[in-house]
Amino acid sequence: MKSLKGKLLVTGALAAVVALIAADHIDAPAVQGGVSDITDYYAFRGEDNANLVFVANVQGLLSPGATGAAKFSENTLIEFNIDNDGDNVEDLVIQAIARDGKMHFFGPVAPGTPGLASTIKTDATMGSVEITPYGSSAKISNENGMKYFAGPRDDPFFFDFGQYTAIIGGTATAFNNPGTDTFAGSNVLSVVVEVPKSLLGGSGTLNTWVESKSK
Repeated sequence: MKSLKGKLLVTGALAAVVALIAADHIDAPAVQGGVSDITDYYAFRGEDNANLVFVANVQGLLSPGATGAAKFSENTLIEFNIDNDGDNVEDLVIQAIARDGKMHFFGPVAPGTPGLASTIKTDATMGSVEITPYGSSAKISNENGMKYFAGPRDDPFFFDFGQYTAIIGGTATAFNNPGTDTFAGSNVLSVVVEVPKSLLGGSGTLNTWVESKSK
C-alpha cells in the first residue's frame, strides 16, 4: 500500500479552496516502478466553484514508448480518503478500480473498513469511464453530478531531482534558476474525479489523502 496526505481548507459551499499538491517520485523503492506506485496527489477547486477535483497519478517515469502499453492494474484499488471532522480518520472514501477497459468509481461513501484494509463499496453511488488510450482525446464521463477520467497524461510535476540529491549529499547548497525538470517528457497514469462539495461534508478543513491498495 502507498499513501499521500494533505489538507484542504473549505470555507463554505462555494468558497475558495486552497490547492493541495503532494508528490512522491523516485523515493519509494518498495513500490517504485510498480502498478501501485503513486507519484502525485492533487486536490483543488473545480472550474465550477461548487466542486472539488481529486487527482491521483500512478506509474510514474513512463517514457513515451512505454506509455502505450501501460495499464491500470485490475488488482489495485485507488482510494481517495476524506476526513471532514478533524480526527484524522476517513469519514468518506471515493474508490476507483479498473475492470475490462473502464475505471469504475464508488462513493463518496462512508468506508466499510477504515484504515489500511478496505472493502469496495459496490452498494454506493457508482460511475465509470472508458480508460483513455495513449494519444487519444480525453474521454470524460459525467454521471450523478460527478465527472470522471482515467488514462495517461504528461507528468505535470516539476522538480530538479539531481540538484535535490546534490543538496542532500552536501555538494550543493541551493537549487538552480532555472532548474532541470527531471520529469520532462515522462508520463503517468491519472485517475481524476470531480465531486460537488455538498457531498463531502464539513465547512472547514478537510484532511484528504490517497492510497493504492492491492486487492
